[in-house]
Amino acid sequence: MDLEISRALSIPDSELNWRFSRSSGPGGQHVNTSDSRVELSWSVTGSRALSDYQRERLVTRLDSKLIAGVITVSASEQRSQLRNRELALQKLAKIIATALAPDGPSRRATKPTKGSQRRRLATKSRRSETKAQRKRPSAD
Repeated sequence: MDLEISRALSIPDSELNWRFSRSSGPGGQHVNTSDSRVELSWSVTGSRALSDYQRERLVTRLDSKLIAGVITVSASEQRSQLRNRELALQKLAKIIATALAPDGPSRRATKPTKGSQRRRLATKSRRSETKAQRKRPSAD
């Protein structure tokens, strides 16, 4: 089952590595017998499904999440291993889609309005007067 990120990008199942372990935390009698925690790993640098541009963008945007060019997500929220597998796939797809999304529009610098400048200066002068009134009166 391939992981579909978008219409243009689909990661083949052969590139996904699965690891299963026991979930931590409470779970009753069944907790020690079922391996329901799922770790899903995918090598960004070694993937053949990506173009050079996509690979470069993922490496730069996911730099803090990559370990030796591999991204790993885990899921242990559900008791069912199958459901945790689905959650791990969804998490990975969301991370990749977000990293590949184009940047938003850049901010255009604007000047503050005359009214906002006046209000700012009036607030400053009121604050200055308040602080000046706290001083000890002069001996004069």
